[in-house]
Amino acid sequence: MLKILSTQLAGVFQRISAQEEEQFEDAARLFAQAIISDGTIFVYGMDEMEAVVAEALHGAEKLPNVKPLNMNEVTTADRVLIVSRFCTDEEAIRIAKQLHEQNIWTIGMSSIAEETKPSLVDYVDVHIDLCLKQPLVPIEGGSRIGFPSAVAALFAYHSLLLMTKEMVAEYE
Repeated sequence: MLKILSTQLAGVFQRISAQEEEQFEDAARLFAQAIISDGTIFVYGMDEMEAVVAEALHGAEKLPNVKPLNMNEVTTADRVLIVSRFCTDEEAIRIAKQLHEQNIWTIGMSSIAEETKPSLVDYVDVHIDLCLKQPLVPIEGGSRIGFPSAVAALFAYHSLLLMTKEMVAEYE
């Protein structure tokens, strides 16, 4: 079962890398702009996606001036990263919509569910699809288990972190 999980997870990582390259570049550019102009990068994670917030705040490699989201502190010089399991999460949509109305540059990270409205994609400036639609490991009876959404989000976050650091280094 572990081999199946690791193979399937590697496939998720490859899909994210291949399909979202342009979105990573756009998001990294937004983050780099905030860093260069001494803005703050606010991070908000829904449920298990708090793992991304913990990594952003306490990880071994961090971007400068990262804070947990506080809607009372956000200015137009800042950027916000919202991470949820699916793009249909009502709380993520509510926050993104409020930031959109305030003209705050926002990046969303979530798996795109079936076409439903409203969607987080509609209210963020850049959206990175986590490419995880269903559990990864088939079991007896035809069902599946293993939905590592936080692992996919952490991979996407680290990809964004690396690209952002590269852009900031080029500016310096």
